[in-house]
Amino acid sequence: MTSFSSQTGRTQIIAEVAQAHDGSLGSAHAFIDVAARAGADAIKFQTHIVAAESTPHEPWRVKFSRQDATRYDYWKRMEFPESAWKELRAHAHERGLSFLSSAFSLEAVQLLRRVGVDAWKIASGETRSYELLDAMAESRLPVLLSTGMSPWKEIDAAVKAVQAHDLPLTVMQCTSMYPTPPESVGLNVLHEMRSRYGTPVGLSDHSGTIWPGVAAAAMGAEVVEVHIALSKQAFGPDVSASLDPDGLGRLVEGVRFLNDINDSPVDKDAMADELSGLRQLFMKSVVVRRPLSAGHVLKAADLIAKKPGSGIPAGQLQALVGRRVVHDLPVDHLIRGEDLDPVWDGI
Repeated sequence: MTSFSSQTGRTQIIAEVAQAHDGSLGSAHAFIDVAARAGADAIKFQTHIVAAESTPHEPWRVKFSRQDATRYDYWKRMEFPESAWKELRAHAHERGLSFLSSAFSLEAVQLLRRVGVDAWKIASGETRSYELLDAMAESRLPVLLSTGMSPWKEIDAAVKAVQAHDLPLTVMQCTSMYPTPPESVGLNVLHEMRSRYGTPVGLSDHSGTIWPGVAAAAMGAEVVEVHIALSKQAFGPDVSASLDPDGLGRLVEGVRFLNDINDSPVDKDAMADELSGLRQLFMKSVVVRRPLSAGHVLKAADLIAKKPGSGIPAGQLQALVGRRVVHDLPVDHLIRGEDLDPVWDGI
C-alpha cells in the first residue's frame, strides 16, 4: 500500500506510535509489525527535529523521564536520521500499511517529503502553523487535520487554508487529554464537522479504550486514529491513552464489523421472506383447544395459538369465531381454511 485515502468506503484505522518507541529504532519497527498483524490501515509516527521546533525552555507536559533533564533533551533523544525514516517507510509498505508521520517544523516537512509519506497529519498544536501547511501542500497529498486544542474559529481558518490548496481533507475530532475521559471524547462533534465543512471526518482518540473508535465507525467516521503501546505496562507519557496490541486487534475487529453493518442496509420485507422457514418454526398458528364435532360453531374459547406457524396465523384467531366446523377436529389440530364454513381465505 502506497497511498492513503479516507474515501475508501470503510473506516481507515491509523495506529499512532508517537513517542512510544522511546528513541529505539528497533521498537519503532516492532510497532509496524503490531499494526499490520492487528489489521490497521496505516502506521503513524511523529518526526521531531528539536532544534527546529523547540527551545531549551519548553516545559514538560508530564515529567516522566528520569534520563532526560529537559523536554528539549527528550525530543533530541526521539530523533531518527533520515536513513531510519526511509527504513520505517519501506517496512510499513512491505506490511501493507500506509506510512504517516506528523511534522513539527519546516525541516521535518522537507525530510518527510524526501522520505515519502502517504498523507500529511497536522497535529493539534500545529493548526495555526500555516507555513507548515503550505509546505505540505506542495506535495499534493491528502491532509488529516487534528483539532484537539482548537475552538471553531481556529478550525475554520485551518480548514479554509487547506481547502485553498484544493487538497483532499479529513477533519479529525480530537481532545488533547491523556487519557481522555468519556465525557470529553466529543463524538457529537463529528456530525457538526461533517455539516460545517462538507469533508470526511475522523476521530483521533486518546481514551485508551476501543469504545470511542467503534462508536465513531458506527456513526460513519471515515478515519479512526488511536495511540498504541507494546504493553499497558510500558514506559512513556502516552501509555495510559494507548491501546496494547490485543486492544488494537479488537478495535479493528469491531470497526470492520460496524463497517459491514453500515454497508449493508436491510430491507425488512425481503428479510422476512428470507426467514420464512424460521417464521414457520417460531411463530404460532390457530389450533383447536378441545375436540370439536362437525357443525360446531366456533367460539374464542375453542381456539388457542400454538407453534408451529404453518397454519392460520395466530393473529387471525378472532376472525375465525362464528364459523362452522365442517368435520370433526381433534385437540391441537392446526385449523385450515377448508375445515370451516365459510372457508377462511386469509382475509
